Amino acid sequence: MSVETVDRVAAVTSGRPSTPLQTSWFEFLLDGSLLENHLQKSYPDPTPVQLIIQFLEQASKPSLNEQNQVQPPADNRRNRTLKLLALKVAAHMKWDLDALEKGLTIPVLNMLLNELLCVSKVPPGVKHVDLDLSTLPPTTAMAVIIYNRWAIRTIVLSSFPEKQTKPGPHQMNMLSIVQQEKEMTENILTVLKEQATDSISVLEGALQLKKDFYVHTLRTLDLLAADAAANGETESSTAGLRISADELHCQVNYDLGGIFFQQGCTDQTAYEKARDHFRQTKELFTKLDSTVHVHLDEKRLAGYWNACKALTEDCDPSDTQNTPYNQINSLIRAHNHQAVIEAFIKDNMCRSLPNNFRRSVLREFLYKVQQGESSLDEVCYKLCVCNAVRDALEGEVLSVRFHQLLLKPSKKMVDFILEVCTLSLGKDRPSESSRRNMATFMKTLCETLQELPLLMGVSSHKLFVELLKEEDRKVLVEQLRKRSATINLSAKPLPSFYDIPASSSVSIGQLEQQLILSLEPRRIRQILIELHGMAERPFWRVNSKWEAPKDYINVILGIKDNLTKDLVYIFMAKGLHCISIKDFPHARQLYSACLELVTEFSPKLRQVMLNEMLLLEVRAHETMAAEGSKERPPSDLVSRVRGYLEMRIHDLPLRQVVGEECVAFMLNWRENDYLTLQVPPSLVMNNPYIKIGQLLASTCKELPGPKECRRTAKELWDVVVQICSMSVQHKRNNDGRVGLIKQRESSMGILQRSKFITFIKKLREPLVLTTLISLFVRFHSIVRDDIVNEVTAEHLTIWPSTLLNIQAVDVEAVAVTVKELVSYALTLNPNNQSWLITQADIYFVTNQYSAALNLYLQAGAVCSDFFTKTVAPDIYSDQVLKRMIKCCSMMNCHTQVAVLCQFLREVDYMTAFKALQEQNSHDAMDSFYDYIWDVTILEYLTHIHHKRGETEKRQIAIKAIGQTELNTSNPEEVLLLAAQKRKKRFLQAMAKLYF
Repeated sequence: MSVETVDRVAAVTSGRPSTPLQTSWFEFLLDGSLLENHLQKSYPDPTPVQLIIQFLEQASKPSLNEQNQVQPPADNRRNRTLKLLALKVAAHMKWDLDALEKGLTIPVLNMLLNELLCVSKVPPGVKHVDLDLSTLPPTTAMAVIIYNRWAIRTIVLSSFPEKQTKPGPHQMNMLSIVQQEKEMTENILTVLKEQATDSISVLEGALQLKKDFYVHTLRTLDLLAADAAANGETESSTAGLRISADELHCQVNYDLGGIFFQQGCTDQTAYEKARDHFRQTKELFTKLDSTVHVHLDEKRLAGYWNACKALTEDCDPSDTQNTPYNQINSLIRAHNHQAVIEAFIKDNMCRSLPNNFRRSVLREFLYKVQQGESSLDEVCYKLCVCNAVRDALEGEVLSVRFHQLLLKPSKKMVDFILEVCTLSLGKDRPSESSRRNMATFMKTLCETLQELPLLMGVSSHKLFVELLKEEDRKVLVEQLRKRSATINLSAKPLPSFYDIPASSSVSIGQLEQQLILSLEPRRIRQILIELHGMAERPFWRVNSKWEAPKDYINVILGIKDNLTKDLVYIFMAKGLHCISIKDFPHARQLYSACLELVTEFSPKLRQVMLNEMLLLEVRAHETMAAEGSKERPPSDLVSRVRGYLEMRIHDLPLRQVVGEECVAFMLNWRENDYLTLQVPPSLVMNNPYIKIGQLLASTCKELPGPKECRRTAKELWDVVVQICSMSVQHKRNNDGRVGLIKQRESSMGILQRSKFITFIKKLREPLVLTTLISLFVRFHSIVRDDIVNEVTAEHLTIWPSTLLNIQAVDVEAVAVTVKELVSYALTLNPNNQSWLITQADIYFVTNQYSAALNLYLQAGAVCSDFFTKTVAPDIYSDQVLKRMIKCCSMMNCHTQVAVLCQFLREVDYMTAFKALQEQNSHDAMDSFYDYIWDVTILEYLTHIHHKRGETEKRQIAIKAIGQTELNTSNPEEVLLLAAQKRKKRFLQAMAKLYF
């Protein structure tokens, strides 16, 4: 007994009522009359669209052959019947694309409509645009029209944004299926968009036909199934469901209007075509008595119509209703801005315009202001006020833009607000809710305004007195009176702190807020004097984000005078913040004020501030250089950097970052002679950054001669190896064996790796970075120990080829460092050919073939003006070309492999022939044949296609081999020129694919 039978018996014998069992898809195959009976039910289960999905899913399932290999779906009676059943369900739905689109995905609906074309005897292999609809049988023509209607509707629908659903835990196993469906959908959309012009032409041709149309029904589909040899001229062609010409033209005009409206964003004339089609849709829709076969959204049609009229600046004489939308758009086109404002005020009473439309008008004017029409500033603020009053009347939240306006109010603006409020309530008695909402708005206005004259203007206004109750007015006025007694520090800076009377009611909180916001040293000093007069406490703690360098904390907090302590701490903290956001002018002011202050009482703090000011100038100059400035630093700044590096003051707190950036500064500006010859030996021994800087400078200085720089390169190598090594301890395991334990925390080098990376990322000098990249590439190759897949770089020969204590090296740290270093270098100069090749090699050895090929192509492009010149052989060496070939092979782009095999010094025929034998190629295949200049490869291509029976591709190969410039009898220079031309075009085509 089958599972289905057991379920049915259980349902019958069960004592309690149960939900009727869902009819299975295969039952419709067994009983020919079941489908029609099922569809006649009030609530069929499965629903019609679910049936279509089940039938097509079963009909398109792949099969397995005797060797257990996956084969395409078999073309047998079962599958043909299933497809016919799906078409019958769609026919029952009267081919309503609205319903089909809601229930079916694009791939399923594409399969369904292609099957409709097939059974309707649409000539295969012929473009629809080349068909004459007037000569086709009625149902055949209708199938073409339905397909092309769906095509343009799908393009329009796909342009609407959709919220992506996040898969839950139970859906994770569906991700691959979802991804496959997404790829299929994208492929179908690509084809539909390419054929959009043809689909539009087909539908425009349908509008020229004045006869009635017929579409397939269940009966006509049965007739087709019974007469498999029918050619479209049988009874099934005219026995379908009749659709009048007016009904079809109405629907087609609506669909064409939608596609033209979508194209209007790139082609202004398309809006005019959309308008014409929507006009015809409206006329036909009004004319029709019944709209059984017309499925359109009347509200959407009205929206399209209004939008088209606004965008085309057209006034339809047949449109007797001059809607508020049209009035506003006409006033905007006539530049009658005052009338627009008056219309908005009037609309505040009748409220006929939606808020979204009013806001869009404001956005349009704001956009014009951004484009340079500053004369519209006043229009913008007035429209903003009108919209705010409308929001207030409806109890909505006031917009951010209106609140921004109130930050800088003027008497003229406040007067206009009061005028709009008065006019918006109207002369007639307003509703109680409107009065209550307007009263709330007036209170909000009073609470927001800061200036006393403006406040008095609002609180004494007639509307204010009318709307607010007496007790509410008294409370609000009292609050305003108290607030006006408090000095508003943000209004204007005080000339002197001593001008503030001691009895003033300025709160400590207000002063602290001003202290946090101010960047003016004199203002900060004034605020602190006042604060210390009001309370004795450490005000450097007011803002938890103020941070002075840890190295200086003890010295600063050791200052006895509390006011001076606060000043020094806050000046330094604010200065550091300004440097971090590259606000160097304010940082200089703050540091200069701090230096002037500490010079009076502390030589130690004076030197600290001088050091910080040096760091400020170094960072300022480095920031300019990073932004493209080529100006060398002034000699005074270089001398100050040298002085800092050589400074020896007992018991002076020093920040390591100052020395670090000074060394980076000297390397970036090629002060190699100083670093190699003039730095005191004691300084090199004590400062790790100076040690590394000296070794880098020495190595770079001697780079032209590899033999001479081996010694200094070996010293630099040893230092870096130690930085990337870890201390190793021996520990006996439970089984008695001795094992190694690596301690990552305890670096054996003069510097921790993280600090070393931070230092490297402050370097900009190309030769220094090339040297470091070269070092780490060699280091990485040794620890990785993969001779076949090595990363390449410049100057590799100067480094040692072995490591003594390789077990202590943190291999992962080396791999991460080399990637970070090359990536950082390319952010400074994305066109450095050597760095691009190195980055490509890193991707290649980590099996990231697409990224590797992208960078190999970039390296070739930058050295050949995007392949207009020949790529230098040292860039595209045989090793690089072989790696590009492997990248293409791993991505199944086998035709590209064959083309690249020609680039080698000796053509690799074996690899090329093997690639061309592959049938599962993911590239454009025969479109690359024009780039092949090797006659042997072209002859092999011809043979392969002949053997497979691929006539069209064979003809393309024959055409390529028949070009006169490839004739082997030609002079050598002609053949060479032909090869160069094809190389250039192929590499440019590859760049377009992978960039």
